[in-house]
Amino acid sequence: MARHKNQNWNLPDPKVETWEQVSVAVLMDIRDELQKLNRVFECRNTIAIPSLLRRIARNTAKKRKIK
Repeated sequence: MARHKNQNWNLPDPKVETWEQVSVAVLMDIRDELQKLNRVFECRNTIAIPSLLRRIARNTAKKRKIK
């Protein structure tokens, strides 16, 4: 099946015969985007972000005043 990304799905379209094909094409696009996100999130720099944010929060937190 040919893929037609970022299409306005107005039927009848010579490239698309049924709404079922539109649904499958949209699902394939979603799958592609999820795979891209998974590749980004597997990066060690991305995995390190939560610990870096915790360290920044600790270093920038205001000190408690002792009464």
